[in-house]
Amino acid sequence: MSLPEVVSRAEWRAAREELLVKEKVVTRARDALNAERRRLPMVRIDSEYLFEGGDGKATLLDLFEGRQQLVVHHFMFAPEWDAGCRGCSAFLDQIGHLAHLRARGTTFAAVSRAPYTRILPFKARMGWTVPWYSTCSGDFNEDFEATVEQDGKRVERPGLSCFLRDGDQVFHTYSTYGRGLDGLGSTTSLLDLTALGRQEEWEEPEGRASALGAPAGSDRIRYHDEYDD
Repeated sequence: MSLPEVVSRAEWRAAREELLVKEKVVTRARDALNAERRRLPMVRIDSEYLFEGGDGKATLLDLFEGRQQLVVHHFMFAPEWDAGCRGCSAFLDQIGHLAHLRARGTTFAAVSRAPYTRILPFKARMGWTVPWYSTCSGDFNEDFEATVEQDGKRVERPGLSCFLRDGDQVFHTYSTYGRGLDGLGSTTSLLDLTALGRQEEWEEPEGRASALGAPAGSDRIRYHDEYDD
């Protein structure tokens, strides 16, 4: 095994400060990229997608649970599979307490093509409480490129899609797949994919921090059992 070089504390400090300069460059570049993502145009959803979840049939608008934004995890679970994808399961394991997303008007849900009767026992086995819906009877996965044609076969691929609600009208704002999920899972990393972002005053473009009619993002942070949803 190749291990790091052993040096003095002073040498380590010098190397660490040199690396910190590069890390800050990456942070600023990430902030700029997130701002550019928030400036993306959006597409109105006119299709009537139908899902099945714990409360029965649901529309895409229902998945928002009354909030303004929705982040969908395209969880790889084909109808003929007995269990969900291991990689998608590892991703879902790292999702934090959803109260912090919900406090910023954002709902998180998983969606798969497997029938809900297969999703439910696997969800119980994994101990997850995240909302999870089946879309086995519609074109949602195909329309948002989570199920694609390869060599004449339907192939699942992991991804995330973000949606924004304006009244009863739903808009698609962003999607990413495969390695685009690397480094995601925390509350802030998921919010960075959305049109409203973290809703902080310093974020560009201006005017979205107060989109929910509440204080800026960081001022809303509470212990997860203190939120009034």
